[in-house]
Amino acid sequence: MAALAAVVASLALVAVPPPAAAADPGGDGCDPIDPAACLLPFPSDWYTVRDARTQTGRRVHMGATVKNALGAPISPGEWNRADGFSPGSMLLSRVPGVDLARSGAAPITDIGASLRRDAPIVIVDTATGERWPYWAELDANAPDDRKALIVRPARNFREGHRYAVALRNLRDASGNPIEPNGAFAKILGPRLPDGDPLAARQRRERGVLAALERHGVRRDGLYLAWDFTVASRQSLAGQVLHMRDEALRDLGRRSPSFTVTQVTDDVDDKIAREVKGVVQAPSYLDLPGGPPGSSLHRGRDGMPSRLPGNTQSVPFQCEIPRSAFTRPARPALYGHGLLGSEGEVGAGNVKAMAAEHGFMFCATKWIGMADEDIPNVAGVLTDLTRFETIADRLQQGLLGFTFLGRAMTRGFAGHEAFQDHAGRSLIDRRAGLAYDGNSQGGIMGGALTAVSPDIRRAVLGVPAMNYTTLLNRSSAFTQFAQLLDAFYPDKLDQQIALALIQMLWDRGENNGYAWHMTDDPLPGTPEHRVLMHVAFGDHQVAPVAAEVQARTIGARVHAPVVTPGRSPDKVPYWGIPAFGSSHAGSAMVVWDSGSPVPPLTNTPPAEGRDPHSDPRGNADARRQKAVFLTTGRIVDVCGGGPCVITP
Repeated sequence: MAALAAVVASLALVAVPPPAAAADPGGDGCDPIDPAACLLPFPSDWYTVRDARTQTGRRVHMGATVKNALGAPISPGEWNRADGFSPGSMLLSRVPGVDLARSGAAPITDIGASLRRDAPIVIVDTATGERWPYWAELDANAPDDRKALIVRPARNFREGHRYAVALRNLRDASGNPIEPNGAFAKILGPRLPDGDPLAARQRRERGVLAALERHGVRRDGLYLAWDFTVASRQSLAGQVLHMRDEALRDLGRRSPSFTVTQVTDDVDDKIAREVKGVVQAPSYLDLPGGPPGSSLHRGRDGMPSRLPGNTQSVPFQCEIPRSAFTRPARPALYGHGLLGSEGEVGAGNVKAMAAEHGFMFCATKWIGMADEDIPNVAGVLTDLTRFETIADRLQQGLLGFTFLGRAMTRGFAGHEAFQDHAGRSLIDRRAGLAYDGNSQGGIMGGALTAVSPDIRRAVLGVPAMNYTTLLNRSSAFTQFAQLLDAFYPDKLDQQIALALIQMLWDRGENNGYAWHMTDDPLPGTPEHRVLMHVAFGDHQVAPVAAEVQARTIGARVHAPVVTPGRSPDKVPYWGIPAFGSSHAGSAMVVWDSGSPVPPLTNTPPAEGRDPHSDPRGNADARRQKAVFLTTGRIVDVCGGGPCVITP
């Protein structure tokens, strides 16, 4: 990451003003019920308008947003395309002096407590009355006067649904009740005259209070209440599906065009041949060739539209095991890690998986978050208005992976680089296309799985979803955090900014596709099965976010999960059904290398060794992956006990 360090150092010098003041809550369009900062509470339907043209009947309509240290606000144009908020959105507010333990709020170690009848924080689906599980925390990175109250869903909110939130009976460290602020107290009172500045907000609040009361939440002890609408499937995945369907329709049953640029034989004792080249895919980005910093080009309907002749070069690298010259190898896409490249398919663990179990792995770049994107990613953190350039390239990247997969199963077998000396194919095309990815490849591989018409089974190594949850908890974010601190120094504004960019990030990572990753497929895709390999105590990808994903996609967890006493949770792996020796559906397996329990706050681990790479480096874990990708079954490779790795 030397290149990243240099970019961060140069950009950080730009932001020399003193820390910016908090946004003025009295600014245009700000919600008066939470005066700590504009856009609080967030997400909120106060920042939407009715729109009969959308799937939810609403559309995001933000005006004032967070400003950076140079005074530039986040321009909300791209956000205002959405018909709701992120299905994984953290709920943000500011409650001065609140003590969550004295209030009885559900912590990360006791998610089940969030569903108690008397829980001080309530999230309810206004249509079904279902209470939603969560955990609550205060931002451990902020000073006391700027600490956000963060409520994170333990399972993603359902697409297109409306939720009501209530904060009630909150207490300070001395156990004293915390009264609502003046504005909200007035809204809770008698009907205000039309000329009162809060009259319109009071009228909007009636529906929220009525919905809560219908489901057993009264006004008594209420500190704050609001509602929000979750984006629809069309809003989240519609752009990618539009690009995919149009591009594959034009492609027909043919293979995408490709060029082989380099063939290396006798690579090592595992790999007989390494093949490099470029696949051509349609580009929907607004610059020729879709380089870093480009955005989606849109037609009059607002959907991605291809500039005439614009093409995306999709570089690939394939590793063909020696066993393929005896028995053709199963084709599998490989997804690389954070800001990496297709060259990571040449890592030792991937070669070992290929050689031990007869897979040909091919990889390309996760454009948007690949090595070539590092300068743009760093620059975006200085002005988050430009975050769409990351999200849009990620969506184009999903199309690139799809086209590489088509080339692997429909075109490569006819090229001499993928044939033995007698002209026989080294690829078993009858086996179907699989996916295996690690870290970032696990975080975005589920999105690819959900949109791919060709992948049926996917392994997500050390995965998770929802970068909003991951960033503060990841050691890999430390350098990026320097930029965010320099350009968005107010910690309360910073959490709002993270919640905002998650709305765009959803379009290219697991969080926006989780409900369709397995049993409820997107249009034009089959059902999928997913195996998640989680590293207990992971320093880079927080396991708690993998647990949220497991609950959302309907995965079961291998049991016993960890050695008794290792988990700090009151009910370890709450809400995730267990399985024992074998399972035919989607699953999560936790691999424990003995690393310390991660912090219970939104901070990265700082003790012990990082087990992030351990599962992929373990032969038993690779065997479990291979059986799953080949047969669809998850088998116990841990001798009936927890899956333990000796580093």
